[in-house]
Amino acid sequence: MSTQHAAGRYAPSPSGDLHVGNLRTAMLAWLFAHTTGRRFLIRMEDLDRAVAGADARQLADLASLGIDWEIPVVYQTARRDIYRDIIARLRDAGRTFECFCTRREILEAPSAPHAPHGAYPGTCRHLTDAERAEKIAAGRPPAIRILADTTEFTVTDLLHGTFTGMVDDFVIQRNDGTPAYNLAVVVDDAAQGVDQVVRGDDLLSSAPRQAYLATLLGETPPTYAHVPMVLNPAGVRLSKRDGAVTLTDLAAAGVSAATVLSHLAQSLGLAGRGEAVDLPTLAARFVPEALPREPWLLGPTEWASTA
Repeated sequence: MSTQHAAGRYAPSPSGDLHVGNLRTAMLAWLFAHTTGRRFLIRMEDLDRAVAGADARQLADLASLGIDWEIPVVYQTARRDIYRDIIARLRDAGRTFECFCTRREILEAPSAPHAPHGAYPGTCRHLTDAERAEKIAAGRPPAIRILADTTEFTVTDLLHGTFTGMVDDFVIQRNDGTPAYNLAVVVDDAAQGVDQVVRGDDLLSSAPRQAYLATLLGETPPTYAHVPMVLNPAGVRLSKRDGAVTLTDLAAAGVSAATVLSHLAQSLGLAGRGEAVDLPTLAARFVPEALPREPWLLGPTEWASTA
């Protein structure tokens, strides 16, 4: 673990503009960090897909709400060699194996005993050298999976309490050589001194895998706070189909960043309707235990009276 002072973070993927749900989570991450004396960091998780200029627009949108962070912003693509070194370390310790299964083969395979459908069934765990060589010769590059010695792991969440979830032989390097999210996020949090992870509650189920991997690497898992998401009236994740959901869209409709901040604060019980607020004011009012546990359903009329 880094010896740096403890930190919280927000880690977007620069694949497009942030929508108000992303901004609400970022605001909560900032509030959790600042009200507990932590540094606040931004990390760009750009291993999978990055759209040119999206990172700069995301940072500008965060700043427009008053969110600040320590520099530099870390980009995962600059850390590939570090991930590869960690994967090699795990391999040398006998904690990994090569997997040649496709996603479809995994879904169609019988589940391992007591494992839920979709958990990795262990198909490639015990391949012989000859079997591995045959698959490689057939042109199927392997992913690398962690060789898990447990089927579940327990984490502590500030909003959900004690949560025990599944751990299977999850992928730590994809078959194209790209380090997997579940590895990169653990390595980066440890390196940056992140001991508090605030993110959407759709990621709660992935926390046990990541915390388990942290322990394998000799790290202390962070404390989590998986916060409610923002959904459309049908209960589905926000998308462009839902209309004005980014600051750029809203600005074009005459809705200012200050108004968006006010609405986000109101949705969390931190401000009255239409009240002008800033982040220091919200920090003074912030009580994690009082946060809503249900998603915020954002309808098209939310901004109607503000433009």
